[in-house]
Amino acid sequence: MNGKRQVLTKTKAGRYQLTKIINKMNYRKTKFYKTLTSYLATAYAEGFCEGENASETKQLIAWQYLVDTGICWKLQGWLGRSATALIEAGFINSKGKI
Repeated sequence: MNGKRQVLTKTKAGRYQLTKIINKMNYRKTKFYKTLTSYLATAYAEGFCEGENASETKQLIAWQYLVDTGICWKLQGWLGRSATALIEAGFINSKGKI
């Protein structure tokens, strides 16, 4: 992903607050997304085999694939909980949203 996740901004009252910056990239349109399989997406999301040393962007693309296909809800519980946390944080979209 490009840039930082949060930035310090000054409010009208003169106070500083952390503001979340969300990359608006549509992962589904990437070449990498179109080449994923269930196994590869899981490997990139978990960080094993092909997914070792993967970039943050590729990991998020893999998580998006797992959510879109529903695989993350059928595997170990932590995958579903992690996917839910990524959706709530705004890093990926829930199924059906583009």
